[in-house]
Amino acid sequence: MATTEINLRPADFKGKSNPDWCPGCGDFGVLNAIQRAVAELGFRPHEIMTVSGIGCSSNLPGYINTYGMHTLHGRSLAMATGVKMANHEMNVIVTGGDGDGYGIGGNHFTHTARRNTDLTYIVMNNQIYGLTTGQISPTSSLGMTTKSTPFGNVEQPINPLTSAIMNGATYVARAYSGAVRHLSELIQKGIQHKGFSIIDCFSPCVTFNLTNTHDFFKERVKKLEDEEHDTSNWERACEKAMVFGDTIYTGVFFESDRAALEDVEPVLKEGGPLSRRELGLDKDEAQKILDRMM
Repeated sequence: MATTEINLRPADFKGKSNPDWCPGCGDFGVLNAIQRAVAELGFRPHEIMTVSGIGCSSNLPGYINTYGMHTLHGRSLAMATGVKMANHEMNVIVTGGDGDGYGIGGNHFTHTARRNTDLTYIVMNNQIYGLTTGQISPTSSLGMTTKSTPFGNVEQPINPLTSAIMNGATYVARAYSGAVRHLSELIQKGIQHKGFSIIDCFSPCVTFNLTNTHDFFKERVKKLEDEEHDTSNWERACEKAMVFGDTIYTGVFFESDRAALEDVEPVLKEGGPLSRRELGLDKDEAQKILDRMM
């Protein structure tokens, strides 16, 4: 949570660079929603670290006024975990795409959920590799024709929500980038949640995925809030998450109060963030360590 009450606007979180995404890209809505969320929660830019991997959506840290790290392909969660371990009082938001997060970084996704690290992970899921101009991703639908699948995709797409739930994530949500207010509310809840928060956001690629378009989602998305869904029931959450047809549910699917990694790690329980602690070494001892490393 924010440390002081201030009145910053979403515009105050605008980065120095303007997004270079294609006109109509769903990622604009995600950026807007994040800026709204952190402003409405009362944060200041220096209280947030935004971490990303590689891909169109992973350029986001350059477009928002916070601390930021643009890291390696599929390694955003690993880097963000390092940030959180060094300063567990920092609010860490991780952004990226479905290829970066569920494909290249799938292993880190699994283990971050298992550890329940206190991160908010927003995945801009466009169901295709957009930066490399249109190949299937881990979430591409069966039968989808792309540059890499001229005869149609034969690979079963993963379901990131059921994966997150079964591997231990404690806040699991889905959104559509065209519903910015709803997405912003889900992001706020994710940031406030103590533990690993995953928000899988359908963010249409208007250039290379002409199947899962804005019109496709507008006709199908339905809020779980309208059905009085029980977010403590993981089995029901998985059932709802697997519905993908004429109806596609959005909202919070699952939430639990299992302890976050930072709350059970003995080293972090006392003494404040590691980054602010005294090393406990004098000059000679520190030099010996450096000499051994060289």
